[in-house]
This record gives sequence, structure tokens and C-alpha cells, in this order.
Amino acid sequence: MNRLARFAVAVGIVCGCGVVLGQQGAAAAPAQAKVWPPAAEANVAADPAIWRVKGAHGTVYLMGSVHIMKPNVKWESDKVLSALAASDVLYLEIANIDDAASAQPIVMQYGIDTAHPLSTKISKEDLALLEATAKAAGLPGEQMFEPMRPWLVSMTLSVVPMLKAGYQPTSGIDLKLLAEAKKEQKQVKGFETMLEQMHMLADVPEDEQVKMLHKDLAELDKSTAEMNDIVAAWEQGDVEKIGKMDNDELAMKYPEEYKRIVVDRNTKWAATIDGLLKDPATGTVFVAVGAAHLAGPDSVIKMLEKDGWKVERE
Repeated sequence: MNRLARFAVAVGIVCGCGVVLGQQGAAAAPAQAKVWPPAAEANVAADPAIWRVKGAHGTVYLMGSVHIMKPNVKWESDKVLSALAASDVLYLEIANIDDAASAQPIVMQYGIDTAHPLSTKISKEDLALLEATAKAAGLPGEQMFEPMRPWLVSMTLSVVPMLKAGYQPTSGIDLKLLAEAKKEQKQVKGFETMLEQMHMLADVPEDEQVKMLHKDLAELDKSTAEMNDIVAAWEQGDVEKIGKMDNDELAMKYPEEYKRIVVDRNTKWAATIDGLLKDPATGTVFVAVGAAHLAGPDSVIKMLEKDGWKVERE
């Protein structure tokens, strides 16, 4: 799974479930993010890419999101704020990403398997690496992960380095936009549901989940630097770089996964936006989805252009 898509799911899982990373009794509930004290960092003025598509009646703005962000990044540029102010509807990947009460039972159902402990599914080498990784992160270790399915372990581990590096789910673009929309009493809609996103990972065959976990354990030390590079590209509005970093390897090495996680979803989202642009009842809509979905040859942007829409970058 590409990094930004992974964080879309991981933020909802790890931070929306209402329990604490490192808490004992993980069999009872999956983990929520432990909070590390943020390092003092100078503010960063970001200029993320934003596009406008005008239909016969309404207008759709599109902006790429990063689902976990450092609080010192100031991304609300004049053009973003202007588009938000003009919009009466906000579309996110998931409309209720802040709904912990809805997230927790879904994670429990699809991410916890107490009958088949993790130690019976992964190698002794990976188990030892997981133990060392957990302790280095200040987590209780193997007992925390034993009831989790491999995909949930991967998602949990993927967020920990980001949190230690100063990234915060509460500073993620989606949650910020959602909070603002609620404050302004704007309508919020989602392209997908929590359950649909959970199935993206939970339905992967377990042997593939084990392979993904092995890869994540081996490469976890690289994840923060890679995320920093993606965020830097996003801050600069470098869409081409985001596509190369987040999509190209996935498309080349894992074409079936790329089709399922990126292309198929982009196709559905573009069709929804196409319908909005053709609907006389549409006013102005602000769309925010993972930045990688708006980058590359299979992006939502390219699909809208193929449908005949003129997509203009602001």
C-alpha cells in the first residue's frame, strides 16, 4: 500500500479507537497513539497544490491531503482559504474519520484474532525484531501485538515513528478540514466508509499480510525520512514528485495492489465528481483526498480530464 493511503487507514485505526499505545490488555482493544512531547520547530509555510473544475452549474475544488502532519506546518494559504470559504460541501475519503465510537468495533472485528496469536503466524526472527522495535518505541512488547492480525500490527507500527518525529494525527489535513466544516455547519460527505477502508487491509490474504509485516519491520527505520520527503514535496506543491515517490514503486512492483488501492478507487472517486459536476443541484464542493490520488497518470485529475473536464491549477 502506498504511504499516504496507509496513513489514511492508520490514523483512523490507531488514533480513533480510544485506547493507548503501550497499554496493557491489548487483547481487549487495539492501540491508540501514545503522545510524545513535540519538539519546538519553526513554522513552515506550505503551498499545497489545489485545482478547480467548473461544471455547467457548480464548481469542485480538489486538494491533496496528508493524513498525519506536524503542527508547525501552516498550509492554509489564501487560495485554500478562499476555496474553503466558497464551498458549501466538503468531501473527504471518510466523512466520519473522527468518530472513535464507530471505528473501534470495526477494528476489533477485523483486526483482532485472539484464537490465533501473532507468534503462531510470523517467524521467530520477525518476532524478535518486533519485540526490539516495540521496546525501542517505548511499547510493552510482544504481548501487546499477540492478539492482532498482521495487517493491524503493520498499521500500528507505521504510525509510531511518525509520532516520535513530531507528526500528529490531530494536525492531519482531513481532521482540520472536518473540524472547520463542522464549525461552519457545512455538509460533509465521504467517498468511502470506515468499513470499506478497513476491508482494503483486512481482506488481504494472511500470507501477504505476513510478508507486508516482514517488509515493514525491516524498513521501519527508513519510514520517517521517506515521509519527510513526501511532506516536503506536498508543502511545495510538487505533485510530480509525490506521484513518483508514493505510486511508482507500487505500480511497478505490485501492479495488482496498485490497481486495487489506487486506480480502482480513483476511478470511483472521479465518477462521483463527474456526477457532481453534471448535477444542477451542485454548488461549490471542496474535495480533499490523499495527495497521491491526485498525482501521476492514473490520478483523479487525469481521469477527470479524460472525461472532458478542464482541470485548472489555482
